[in-house]
Amino acid sequence: MLGLADVAAAAIAVLVGVPILGEDALNPVALLALPLVLLVSKITSLYDRDEHLLRKTTLDEVPALFWMATLYAFLIWLAGDLIVEGHFGRDQAVGVWALLFVGLLLTRTSARCIARALTEEERCVVLGDAMTARWISRRFAAAPALKVRVVGRLPLEPEPPGQDGLPAFGDGDSLAPLLTGEIDRAIIAPRGAVSDELLDVIRRVKSLGVRASVLPRLFEVVGSSVEFDDVDGITLLAMRRSGLTRSSQVLKRALDMTGSALALLLIAPLLAAIAIAIKVDSPGPILFRQRRMGREDQPFEMLKFRTMVNGADAQKRALVHLNQAGGGLFKIEDDARITRVGRMLRRCSLDELPQLVNVLRGQMALVGPRPLVLDEDSLIEGWQRWRLQVPPGMTGLWQVFGSARIPLNEMVKIDYLYCANWSLWLDVKILLRTVPFVVGRRGL
Repeated sequence: MLGLADVAAAAIAVLVGVPILGEDALNPVALLALPLVLLVSKITSLYDRDEHLLRKTTLDEVPALFWMATLYAFLIWLAGDLIVEGHFGRDQAVGVWALLFVGLLLTRTSARCIARALTEEERCVVLGDAMTARWISRRFAAAPALKVRVVGRLPLEPEPPGQDGLPAFGDGDSLAPLLTGEIDRAIIAPRGAVSDELLDVIRRVKSLGVRASVLPRLFEVVGSSVEFDDVDGITLLAMRRSGLTRSSQVLKRALDMTGSALALLLIAPLLAAIAIAIKVDSPGPILFRQRRMGREDQPFEMLKFRTMVNGADAQKRALVHLNQAGGGLFKIEDDARITRVGRMLRRCSLDELPQLVNVLRGQMALVGPRPLVLDEDSLIEGWQRWRLQVPPGMTGLWQVFGSARIPLNEMVKIDYLYCANWSLWLDVKILLRTVPFVVGRRGL
């Protein structure tokens, strides 16, 4: 289906774009350029990754699709005399590139949606302890983009009977009969150091033709942005230094200033309409101001549209027994303090828009760690405070993962990994993923 999607995108780019952007007629030979996109996609490894991944998304492929479209457009430009009867100009080459890039995003996204609807859910077994298996199963169940079900587990080490959670299907000796034809993927989650026995288990799983994924605990510290350093057969992981470099800080700040300024300019009429609606709906100020912990342990006053009755924050202590978030966070699903206008604003996350002013001031970023109130921040200690090496964000990984469902101890790990893996593309990707999250109202 990805191959068909690529050919369809190439057809749009070549058969539609070239005649529209130029006055030349297409040669019949241009049809031979369509299968060329399959070769270019294979060269850039765009057909191999889905088989190995649980979460298959086109958004993660955008950089690769950019270079794939560039290479394909360059090859079409080189063969210009064969494509058109006349001169294949620069504008036509740029048009083919743009149409192909956009077409690949749309057709590949559609292909994956169709494939996900037609295929059965992927059945997984966790090779590890009961606690890790429960955690993985819970996280998979909370991810709407996954069509995956953890059906059981296999202990890697002897354990006492009566472990709660997913059913245990035996031990390592029952690996072959269990995985043959019954399980689609094995998720290997070792607790201790890597041993020869564990390596043997991984080899056995791969030899059975079952997809294998490993939960590496090391990457909870180093993140995914590491460089593989091959020193004469010795593979080392070169880790980033702690925090953002000066150039990265400048780049991130430039994105924040440009994005927040443009957004405030474009939505100024909407902000005025919301302010009037809040004032008419209930007495009290338009904006809600709350002290949050900012970058490098500097508190700041975060702005939001008021969505609760005036003085609602003073009632928080009396409502602790209704808290549904847990883990140090506070959230009530049907909070009686929320006003009518406030409920509508929260459904669409419009109450967060005044934070664009915080971003413009430099107190926040468009993307970053979750800004915590001071009493929640006081629970963060040790290495977990490194999350404050970057400004808190209006959105972040905590938002697209489901902020209301993630306990505080897991949220700070996510924030730490965001800092360890930061790139401009990561910020753009989180912003793009926030849009369907907000539209789907999955944060409520």
